[in-house]
Amino acid sequence: MRQISISYAEPGMIVARNVFNADGKVLLAAGMPLKESYIERIKGLGIRRIYIKDDTVGDLDIPDVISEKTRVATTKTVKAIFSDLKTNSKINLEPIKATVNNIIDEVLQNRNILVNLTDVRCYDDYTFGHSVNVCLLSVLTGVSIGYNSSQLRDLGTGAILHDLGKTKIDVEIINKPGKLTPAEYEEIKKHTEVGFEILRRMPEIPLLSAHVAFQHHEKLDGSGYPRGLKQDEIHEFARIVAVADVYDALLADRSYRKGYLPHQALEIVTSSTEAHFDPTVVAAFIDNIAVYPIGSLVELSTGEVGIVVDVNRGLQTKPIVRILFSHTGERVKFLREIDMGKISTIYIARVYSEEMSFSLFKQYR
Repeated sequence: MRQISISYAEPGMIVARNVFNADGKVLLAAGMPLKESYIERIKGLGIRRIYIKDDTVGDLDIPDVISEKTRVATTKTVKAIFSDLKTNSKINLEPIKATVNNIIDEVLQNRNILVNLTDVRCYDDYTFGHSVNVCLLSVLTGVSIGYNSSQLRDLGTGAILHDLGKTKIDVEIINKPGKLTPAEYEEIKKHTEVGFEILRRMPEIPLLSAHVAFQHHEKLDGSGYPRGLKQDEIHEFARIVAVADVYDALLADRSYRKGYLPHQALEIVTSSTEAHFDPTVVAAFIDNIAVYPIGSLVELSTGEVGIVVDVNRGLQTKPIVRILFSHTGERVKFLREIDMGKISTIYIARVYSEEMSFSLFKQYR
């Protein structure tokens, strides 16, 4: 299968993976042929990406660190909590505890899987999917650092609720497609303090988890908000969530820009290390990320073009690539794979953009 932008979807394409909304409802089922009406409906719901079957690439499975069932259930739980908080001052957080424990359990069971962040989100449901991803990425980082189960639970709880304060911010400002005015930006910044005030009054929430909501926009050089904390004044949980928060936000398609590719997002994060992010945290974070996720179309230094079919932990820039096109641009008759981790002389020369990928595959459909 391949992930494509909905703008490139065409009638007759076969859906390769279920598409859900934040309520857990299946909007498109795997195996379903696309129709023009389905495509327009999905566009209208703000879904920007889907998976389709494509025989050109051969068999290709894109694993996730957590199961589809857990991801869908967790997103649904987060949405319910956020929605309840808009109308009630008291909410039941027991489901959050259970979902965080599920994520931790699955992360520990799937330690050999690198993160291929390729989930599909509705624009209006961005905050909920984002909260789930930030929790997952933070827990993975905590595992790499060596946290015990209690620390992972407190970290995961703070991570999944880090944006809870946004429930009290005007939704038109939260979802504004263009640049925020200075006044709107100041309003957005309040979500850290609001979230902290909500969480610290809940006896079932550890105070350290509440501080994640308070501090996740602080930066090591003191240029963050709300208090301009520096270095060790920022709790390590918040330093972890800060990295996960920015990375996942960079990957997401938004109404005002396309999402960055993972290697581009990692470059942005690493370029801000020491000024904004803790180097130790960033190193632990990167240890779990597929720089070139499974499904990426890449050109090798040999001129051949292929699709990433697996990744090598510890050698994230050296994935396993299935060659699809020769150096002359012709489709190969027999698929073969190159494990770049075993060949030091071959490297990835470039990653194909969506437009380039679509144009190349269309020639052979």
